[in-house]
Amino acid sequence: MIADLKKNTEQKMLKSLESLKNDLAKVRTGRAHTGLLDHIQVEYYGSMVPLSQIANVTLVDARTLGVQAWEKPMVGKVEKAIRDSDLGLNPATQGELIRVPMPALTEERRKELIKVVKHEGENAKIALRNLRRDANASLKDALKAKTISEDDDRRTQDDIQKLTDKYVAEVDKMLSQKESELLAV
Repeated sequence: MIADLKKNTEQKMLKSLESLKNDLAKVRTGRAHTGLLDHIQVEYYGSMVPLSQIANVTLVDARTLGVQAWEKPMVGKVEKAIRDSDLGLNPATQGELIRVPMPALTEERRKELIKVVKHEGENAKIALRNLRRDANASLKDALKAKTISEDDDRRTQDDIQKLTDKYVAEVDKMLSQKESELLAV
């Protein structure tokens, strides 16, 4: 039971790291790429759905994305969702195609992107801490049910804390790499 708990917790922590890696890949460093808009949610008949489910995102050129909504009434909502996102993009509609030019990375914009990166990193750390809390709660339940001893409980909590520390350090490393990448001119 304890081995399964540790293994499951570690797998979930790895998934959190992968999620952070994907989120950091979306933070652009000067070039346009279609994954940049993946996390944008658009209101579609009363519910929020990912942009990729209601529109096609293409690369027009190295600094411009093209977004083609599949339904004509959605063009305005898609444009508004892109504009309201935390990416600082200013889309322009030309007929049914929404052109999203990538602004040049100014010093101020780089600092804004670093804030976004730090926010993503903090969210990843929160997710890791929540996984640690869930694992510790499972241990407490097992202790109450008398399926594990107090020594096993303490030892396993220490192991889970070490796991958490290891992955938090990994998150910090990923954040510092992305920051130096953003600051490089």
